[in-house]
Amino acid sequence: MYNFGDNVAASLHVLVCLLGLFVLCHSDSDCSFQELVTGDLKNPPEGCVDKDGKQHAFGSYWVKDCVECSCTKAGLSCCNLIPKENVEDGPEECELVIDKETCSAKMVLKSDKTKECNPL
Repeated sequence: MYNFGDNVAASLHVLVCLLGLFVLCHSDSDCSFQELVTGDLKNPPEGCVDKDGKQHAFGSYWVKDCVECSCTKAGLSCCNLIPKENVEDGPEECELVIDKETCSAKMVLKSDKTKECNPL
């Protein structure tokens, strides 16, 4: 027997997840979302495949190279953890230095990378 209420609840759940991803992907972080493609309904996917070709189970979460990813039944969502800096607005004598161990970035003087550079 078909239960209309279960279908509406499932649709609402998917809508809420997609809205959350939309908000996340339109924040200041550099994010991407790859929708899960279900080609064969008799053999559905068991998870998500990342850019390196590695399979991840639904509900899993990982960080690699300062990129945080999660796998859901809706798809693969990844966000860059390094904050965006507007390099074009900075002084010419400055450059952006990225620390991949702490997933952070800072503006420093090109001539002396130990000194932080304050944008105008």
